[in-house]
Amino acid sequence: METTHALWLLAVPVVALAVAAAARRGGAPAPLVLVIAGLLFSFVPGVPEFELDPEFVLYVFLPPLLFSAAWQSSYAGLRENAWSIGLLSVGLVLFSTFAVGYAAHLLVPGLPLPAAFVLGAIVAPPDAVAAVSVAQRLGLPRRMVTVLVGESLFNDATALTAFRVAVIAATGAGFTLADGAWRFLFAAGAGAVVGLLLGPPLHWLRTRLNDPLVENGVAVLAPFAAYLIAESVHASGVIAVVVSGLYLGHRFTESAAVTRLIGHSFWKVVVFVLESVVFLLIGLQLPPVVDGLSGHGWPELAWWALAIFAVTVAARFVWVFPASRLPRLVSRRQRAREDVGWRGATVVSWAGMRGVVSLAAAFAIPFEASGAPFPGRDLIIFFTFTTVLGTLLVQGLTFPALIRLLGVGSERERYTDTVAEAGAQHAAANAALARLDELTAAEELDEAVVQRLRQLAEHRQLRAWERLGGGTGPQGEEVPTATYRRLRREMLAAERRVFVQMRDDRRIDDEVLNRVLHELDLEEVALSRD
Repeated sequence: METTHALWLLAVPVVALAVAAAARRGGAPAPLVLVIAGLLFSFVPGVPEFELDPEFVLYVFLPPLLFSAAWQSSYAGLRENAWSIGLLSVGLVLFSTFAVGYAAHLLVPGLPLPAAFVLGAIVAPPDAVAAVSVAQRLGLPRRMVTVLVGESLFNDATALTAFRVAVIAATGAGFTLADGAWRFLFAAGAGAVVGLLLGPPLHWLRTRLNDPLVENGVAVLAPFAAYLIAESVHASGVIAVVVSGLYLGHRFTESAAVTRLIGHSFWKVVVFVLESVVFLLIGLQLPPVVDGLSGHGWPELAWWALAIFAVTVAARFVWVFPASRLPRLVSRRQRAREDVGWRGATVVSWAGMRGVVSLAAAFAIPFEASGAPFPGRDLIIFFTFTTVLGTLLVQGLTFPALIRLLGVGSERERYTDTVAEAGAQHAAANAALARLDELTAAEELDEAVVQRLRQLAEHRQLRAWERLGGGTGPQGEEVPTATYRRLRREMLAAERRVFVQMRDDRRIDDEVLNRVLHELDLEEVALSRD
């Protein structure tokens, strides 16, 4: 029996990776496809119930996902858009908590207002994973993507803090509004302090280890350390993880090249696996959610669920449109920037897909309140599931079409980025050539070596400029750097075949093969970047 259970546990990540791979190959948003697949699998006879353990999600899944997102985020971009991000990650979450809470209290007979606010806090924070992946693929303006990423980094902290305050109010544990406000401010402020205190010593340690594997090992432990330390002092673990991730990511350029290569690849794999498993588990949650609703009729449940979903979506629209104008009214710097307009506000409003944090919080609701069953616990979990599923399917499936319909994509920004990159490559190559001239004048060097280095710098200088033409010349002919990459890949493939054949003939050992292939792989990856 234990072996069968273990096989089912293995089946979840295996199926998740297979579905995610198929979605990526077909160009579909993987999170949405995974949720639908999990929903379909939950109806297959013989498939056991997979209940999300909220502690497992909040302590194991959430820290690395948040840390990776913060690590790769632009600190400068987040700072420049702090007003917009704050209005969404704090203001919108609290507004949604109250709006959904009051609506649920009025709609569902017998649902107390504090318990309804628990539901509001649970469904308030969007998960921008699906939205950001679509936005980046369709070329949404960078500022809009930065705002969505920043919102997703910080809104979980607001929502989870509001959730805890609402649970305390629902259990009647001596709650006052002032107490709730103090708990909220302390959790956010103390979490930021923990993250700031943890970031510098971790960075200092990583830069002095001189071992890429150990350095990345420290980075792996960092999000769990930040989360656990913050939670142990009743601060926001989410804020601590995000702040430490932003600090370490901003300083990542000071690490060695090998450390950066390993870290970049590692976090990509970790995030891909964790997100695939999490979104599949969301779809698999339907059976345990439905089991607790035997005392209610499906028509009324469907009506309540639809109404709460509609209020959740509408609340974002009601907040985003005036909030998108507010920063321009209070900040001179914001007034100097391009206005997102009603099209941009519409896209941001529709990018409100909910995710695993909402489900984890719902399952974390206590079973009892003051010795009695927690009021409406099963209903809250059901409404959470229907809202998460509704936003992922309705908003998620229509999000790409909305972007195309409104024409919000920024091809001009992509072109500007390419021009800026080409200019930077040109300046860097000139600096490299100047340094080479200094070294040549200072010491006797082999002319062939100097010439090869000069050609390499000039090649890098031309590569970005030629990318402006898409890798082709005026009549569509292949430009020199594109020809170079194509021919060099063919040469690398020929070298690789020789090495493998020599290994098979036992003329070289596998250890030798691994070393020489590593060098070829690094060069091929560098070629594939363009």
